[in-house]
Amino acid sequence: MSTQPGPQSADEILAALDPEQREVAANPSGPMVVLAGAGTGKTRAITHRIAYGVRSGAYQPQRVLAVTFTARAAGEMRTRLRDLGVVGVQARTFHAAALRQLHYFWPSAIGGAAPEVMPHKIPVVAEAASRMGMRLDRSELRDVASEIEWSKVSLLTPETYAAAARRARREPPGMDHTAMARLISTYEDVKGERGVIDFEDVLLLTVGILEEREDIARTVRDQYRHFVVDEYQDVNALQQRLLDLWLGGRGDICVVGDPAQTIYSFTGATPEHLLGFTRHHPGAQTVRLVRNYRSTPPVLALANRMLTDTNGQRRGGAVELVPQREGGNPPSLTALDDDPAEAAWVADKVKGLAAQGRPLSEIAVLFRTNGQSEALESALADAEVPYLVKGGERFFSRKEVREAVLLLRGAARSDDGSKPLPALVADVLGGIGWHEDPPASTGAVRSRWESLKALVDLSARLTAASPEARLPELVRDLDERIAAQHAPDVEGVTLASLHAAKGLEWDVVFLVGCSDGLLPIMMAEGVEEIEEERRLMYVGVTRAREVLHLSWARARTPGARPTRRVSRFLDQAASILGEGARSTPKRTSAPRGSKLKPSRPKVCKVCGTELNTATERASGRCPECPPTYDEATFERLRAWRLAVSRAASVPAFVVFTDATLEAIAEAEPTQQRELSAISGVGPRKLSQYADQVLAVVGGADPDEVAATAVGEGEE
Repeated sequence: MSTQPGPQSADEILAALDPEQREVAANPSGPMVVLAGAGTGKTRAITHRIAYGVRSGAYQPQRVLAVTFTARAAGEMRTRLRDLGVVGVQARTFHAAALRQLHYFWPSAIGGAAPEVMPHKIPVVAEAASRMGMRLDRSELRDVASEIEWSKVSLLTPETYAAAARRARREPPGMDHTAMARLISTYEDVKGERGVIDFEDVLLLTVGILEEREDIARTVRDQYRHFVVDEYQDVNALQQRLLDLWLGGRGDICVVGDPAQTIYSFTGATPEHLLGFTRHHPGAQTVRLVRNYRSTPPVLALANRMLTDTNGQRRGGAVELVPQREGGNPPSLTALDDDPAEAAWVADKVKGLAAQGRPLSEIAVLFRTNGQSEALESALADAEVPYLVKGGERFFSRKEVREAVLLLRGAARSDDGSKPLPALVADVLGGIGWHEDPPASTGAVRSRWESLKALVDLSARLTAASPEARLPELVRDLDERIAAQHAPDVEGVTLASLHAAKGLEWDVVFLVGCSDGLLPIMMAEGVEEIEEERRLMYVGVTRAREVLHLSWARARTPGARPTRRVSRFLDQAASILGEGARSTPKRTSAPRGSKLKPSRPKVCKVCGTELNTATERASGRCPECPPTYDEATFERLRAWRLAVSRAASVPAFVVFTDATLEAIAEAEPTQQRELSAISGVGPRKLSQYADQVLAVVGGADPDEVAATAVGEGEE
């Protein structure tokens, strides 16, 4: 919390801003799009815009709706507005704002009470799959739930899902698009029988009510006259539909986003709403925030280089960040032999930083996939370094935190002010084992102590901001934080995926796994998916304020052949990180008399167009061109693959991708040598599946082939 009182005049509010931020704040009326680079103070700009609008008389605070994507960001916005002396503004997530309206209008629009929102989809997905005779493991159930979410936020129905999913090149887990469409339909049936709705339904039902009841839409539009939308690059089609209904054709909206931080397209988010804002709102102002206050110049030099192509042009509409800090050390790139060695190296470096006095809460280790976390957790535990996993158990859901809040709530009634607030909080929490000295042990005991310490520290910060504050004020602050899931800082190194790290920052960042196959992830295909992976790495780099360590491992396990290479995204940064950053070494002059043959692009066998993605190259044709393989053979291969994937409890694409099956159906191999020549059929898959594939291609029943193979494997 700020220790300074909020500004008392509109002029004072503007005086606290840089020129670009001031342009955002000083023009509170009419449409505006703010292209805000990482660390450029976008939250500061939009909260000051709201505060200036209120102080200047342009806004009534109760008629302003500020929308963002996480409860934490909404809580941060409310705190900043309160520090500016502005109360009454609604700062909520899309879902929270819609749920509030749904509960309020449901009795008059539908009748009775609004249905309960189920906290998780998995149980209903599992029942729907069971009704269809499907056996899905935990990971497949999660993938199905994600696919259902994508279909709903993309405004699809079970009838329109299959065609749209094929166009988007989505692969449902362990099934084809038609089966996934049936599963979506069954999921909706189960949900209806239980009388519950999911989180996407909250938005869909609110949209439905506003579209069908003009009187309710008018009431909402009369309530909210001015809108601010943060992280606008992450808006999906459903959220945009709801926003349009709230606006009702009006133009008092300010959207803020960064196209360089578009990393959620797999959920249905798209930056097109941000980049096309001025087309939909003619005459809208465009402001670019480029002054970065977060990171040192060397960190920003790397970040800017990553989003600059070989011609020196910025990629995807990204702004070039201009450093406002001075000094700083260049980022480092370290290559290790294998993943465990990389994790041990990180743990050793972190321990060294802690010994030098660097707070652990200001250190983060970021990675591409959650599977990378295990080795890091093990290495940190061995080094006796406390850590917390971002996206793990929520702070306010922890048993000791729930007990502590209950005790503080009870003690608030008898606080007579005779003891300083932090000392009183320490006394109250002493009843559940709090003591000032940290425990020598790690693991659960240390985690419990860190949780209670976070509450004691929170009381100290509240006292620093408001010396007269007592337990009732602390409890009120905790209640607000619980509602917003805005956890206080906990001492420990943060482990987080790159997706989970967005919106956060630390003094020191370790970005691990900087190798092709992880960054970009192996499954990424085509220019758009690869560029999103580049933006994801950029997000990781721009989390660092002062120190940035990048690392990668040449092999996955100790003793394995070093087949990995450094991430291609660092090629442009060799001048900063050294020649080791090049994924492909610099080409040397060819020996005299030799000729370098240019590689020939692979083209579609049907129309002759150059093929760009791995899927297209594997199938040998454009997605728009008709197949040249025997479709009956292809369908038999798909049926065999589905049976094999279910028996092995793995997603279907792990057996073979659709593109590889298409290539097999076209080649119609009759012996292993012919099968091994097909892209996507490596030595391991050849040894596993060659006999089965050749049998299916030869006309054998796919289910019988799969069943026979399973039976032989069990003997």
